[in-house]
Amino acid sequence: VATVTMKRWADQWLAQRQHVVRPGTFVSDRSAVRRWIIPTIGHLRLDSLTPSDVRRVATSQEQAGLALATMQRTHAVLNKILADAVADGYQVCQRARETAGPGQGHSSRQALSVDEAAKILAVAAARPDASRWVAALVEGLRPAEALGLTWDMVDLDAETMTLAWQLKSLPYVEHRDPDSGFRVPRGFESRHLHGAYHLVRPKTRAGSRVIPLVPWLVGALRAWDGQAPSPYGLVWPREDGTPRSAEFDRSEWYEIVQQAEVAVTLPDGRTRRPLLYEARHTAATLLLAAGIDETTIKAVLGHSSVLSTQSYLHTDRTRTRAALVASAELLGLGE
Repeated sequence: VATVTMKRWADQWLAQRQHVVRPGTFVSDRSAVRRWIIPTIGHLRLDSLTPSDVRRVATSQEQAGLALATMQRTHAVLNKILADAVADGYQVCQRARETAGPGQGHSSRQALSVDEAAKILAVAAARPDASRWVAALVEGLRPAEALGLTWDMVDLDAETMTLAWQLKSLPYVEHRDPDSGFRVPRGFESRHLHGAYHLVRPKTRAGSRVIPLVPWLVGALRAWDGQAPSPYGLVWPREDGTPRSAEFDRSEWYEIVQQAEVAVTLPDGRTRRPLLYEARHTAATLLLAAGIDETTIKAVLGHSSVLSTQSYLHTDRTRTRAALVASAELLGLGE
């Protein structure tokens, strides 16, 4: 097989990649390729790559001040590109393919304490959409799960909700050109809502689950029903009924935590505002604090590592309901 430059192969790789991975993954891969890999080593031939060339990509990101997690992600994309090149018959130096990544780092995400979560909920409880934030802090919904939840997936009589879809903005075939259609891989299941927003299936089967609603949340959802009507049936839309963007949702969260005067202290002593995704970490911590077993916690949060127990936990929810009620009681959300 004739050799090619890194740029030429990476462009071919992306053209195939769009058909086999989720749209969000493709957008992330494309960003790594076009912003860092090609500008740094795109002019080099595949068969001439050395470990130092591979390390240059991470070095360029570090000099630009990027986070370690972003550097690790780009390194993984580069490794995949080189491995697929070899699978296609191109020559790539094994030492280049085995170049160590930019290092390991600890996630900066933290769980809030019971007191901190209670302060946030005290502020959120005064809002019409209080149910959105209880769903995050007690039920552990991922942001995309909450924004993609529709009323037909909520059974207030049975006090359950079905998490079977997530709200995602899908990329257009041609960047920023709505008329070009959407870029989706083969077999990808989605439902178009508005603009680029779609309901898409979770990444894993475990992500689709039915979980009980704590009594407080049932009451809050009954009160919320009808206050923000959406033509798409969304539970927590914008005021005009259209989907909430992730950015809008985060801005609402940041407003709440600022009013609650809650901040996260980092290991080096600096402070920052809590991230919305840390509400999910908090939900897991509250369940642990209530003495709930790990299997039940994973079932509530939708982790794939307990896939074998999912069918049982979906049909007999006594355990999951008790677990969530215990968390709610820790935060003063009794019946």
